[in-house]
Amino acid sequence: MDMPSLLNDRYQLQDTLGTGGMAVVYKAKDLMLERHVAVKVLREDFSKDPAFRERFRQEARAAANLSHPNIVTVHDFGLDQGHLFIVMEYMPGTDLKTLTKQKERFSVSEALELMIQACGGVGYAHRAGLVHCDVKPHNMLVTPEGRLKVTDFGIARALSTISPDERSDVVWGSPHYFSPEQASGRPPSPSSDVYSLGIILYEMITGRLPFIASDSAELARMHREDKPVAPRYYNNSIPSALEEIILKVLSKEPSSRYRTADQMGRLLLGLYDTNTEPNQNMAFVHDTFQGSRLVQPPPSVEPAQVGAFQPLAAAAQNFSQAGNSQSTGQPEVARLPLTLVEEAYQYDHEEEWAEETAVDWKTWALAIIAGGLLVGLIPFWFYIYILLKP
Repeated sequence: MDMPSLLNDRYQLQDTLGTGGMAVVYKAKDLMLERHVAVKVLREDFSKDPAFRERFRQEARAAANLSHPNIVTVHDFGLDQGHLFIVMEYMPGTDLKTLTKQKERFSVSEALELMIQACGGVGYAHRAGLVHCDVKPHNMLVTPEGRLKVTDFGIARALSTISPDERSDVVWGSPHYFSPEQASGRPPSPSSDVYSLGIILYEMITGRLPFIASDSAELARMHREDKPVAPRYYNNSIPSALEEIILKVLSKEPSSRYRTADQMGRLLLGLYDTNTEPNQNMAFVHDTFQGSRLVQPPPSVEPAQVGAFQPLAAAAQNFSQAGNSQSTGQPEVARLPLTLVEEAYQYDHEEEWAEETAVDWKTWALAIIAGGLLVGLIPFWFYIYILLKP
């Protein structure tokens, strides 16, 4: 079946922007709103497969619920002449993987500028109850001005559907970037995305991946078992604090990493503000965060508590109404001290902070009882002293 030049009597396909394993992305003209858009069309050989069709729909549903300056906005979703398609905002620029190949190695400030934005987009998805599961530089688009946006939620998982005991013989994700638990067929979590972000950051500042092998099975083993070489071995200009962050997020155990991308992003933001000079990309970096609180999830999604994420709300039925909540103006910047690498488990929500700082009455009761017992022993000690005094 030939690809039609006009989809849904509205989207006029123009140029091919990219091709992937299951879809082709076109630059198109929205004839109704007179604007350029990107249209992702499921490949013809996958269009007849119910599993791939459902996965494609899942990507549209997942992304349509997310409206953030660092996530590609979904405008529409449809089926025309046997072709399933997703309509997204058009992003002039290129993907981060291509930029990494071109530059070979980013400066620390350049890497932080882009990674903070990536953490902002992925962290927003975490708070909305989603794990991306396929975080890699190919799925991050960068404009010529330096704005980064995360895309491709095709294998994203709602946290409410993930069981801690589940096991899978089929490993989804990209072997160079997936986490040790994904490589083992264990369930993903937000810290799995954090691991993938760490791999990307490692590659950006060293010019190479931490694990390199000729086949995916060996790569999976290396993610599970091998310790990465310290980044400063390849690039001694990397600050030791940044190296410590990277090695922490590349821990084999999820509990040893930062629990969400927000936590990693806040720490990198403090490092960035302390060690870099202001430049044109600072606005993109800073509007990832608004004051002391992060950009909040959409109203239809309950903010997820760390360690007790809420289910993802029902997907929006009318994809064409999905908006963009990109903030305007220069928000206040939340800073983190460079020395507090181990204290990066700062809480990003007032509710979490209130829970952690609430009075622990049991502890206080035990302390009072112990104090009373100690005071009660004072007369006994005095009596013994009098008896034994010469």
